[in-house]
Amino acid sequence: MLRFIVKRIGLSILTLFLVSVIVFIMTSIMPGDIAKQILGRDATPEAFEIWNKEKGFDKPLVVQYGRWISGVITGDLGTSLQYEMPVSEILGPAASKSAQLALVALLIIAPVSILGGVAAAMNRGKKVDRVLTVGGLSAAVIPEFVWAVVLILLFGVAVEAFPVYAFPEEENPNLISSVYHLILPSIALLFVLFGYISRITRAGVVEALDSDYMRTAVLKGLSRKVAVTRHVLRNALLPTIAVIATQVPYLAGGLIAIERVFNYPGFGNILLDAVIARDFPLLQTAVFLTGFVIVSFQLIADILFAVLNPRIRQRVTE
Repeated sequence: MLRFIVKRIGLSILTLFLVSVIVFIMTSIMPGDIAKQILGRDATPEAFEIWNKEKGFDKPLVVQYGRWISGVITGDLGTSLQYEMPVSEILGPAASKSAQLALVALLIIAPVSILGGVAAAMNRGKKVDRVLTVGGLSAAVIPEFVWAVVLILLFGVAVEAFPVYAFPEEENPNLISSVYHLILPSIALLFVLFGYISRITRAGVVEALDSDYMRTAVLKGLSRKVAVTRHVLRNALLPTIAVIATQVPYLAGGLIAIERVFNYPGFGNILLDAVIARDFPLLQTAVFLTGFVIVSFQLIADILFAVLNPRIRQRVTE
């Protein structure tokens, strides 16, 4: 197991290195002149040259990359070109807000998806099973930003049950107000993720229902309800936890569109603004940190799969 974990950590580090190189190259070859965008088209060529020299853009790409990645490793994320303030001071609060939205979304997505999967498995082949399975898969086909617009029109404009903005307007919002504003964005993400998580849960519960230990428990006199509670759910839901961890990277990507639609001042909104403004230091660091989150949770998911799934654990330890 230790060898497997070390190997996965090594692969994750290699992946992050490749991500950093790709991110830096792609942002460096973006069309447009950032100097003209910052200084204006009326600035003289000498002013452009001086600005590029001050920012280090006159150096070779290898030198620029080395300076940038060393700063990321040491915690010096550089200075935003458009805001003229440290990147860490911009991304820190934005990342905190995105984490709040992701947490609220997971607290809604996980239990609802698991309950849906259990309900489908317990009613295997019946109408409830078909509705939950087909409905969940159909909902997953529609992008989260489309669901966001539909929810805003229905529950924000027509019914006015929820606010159309994900962030409270008051200066110091309390916890209840903050969570209330995050319900619609979370539901939009729920529609996209429900189908996959519930289907995995359903498969695990169905397999557990057909297992030998379930039949043994029933033969010993346990009622179906008690047997399901004591044996089926405990064994079937452990792998689902690892599956939910694999969805966190997708959740991180979905937040970008959701935050834009709901005008939420999170990490995704900052990233899109950096793309529009060609703010390279902010954009490079934001994309790399997004990749870091995705790779990290994928690593956690792989380890959880190995720990919680007996068959994979046995294969790893052999």
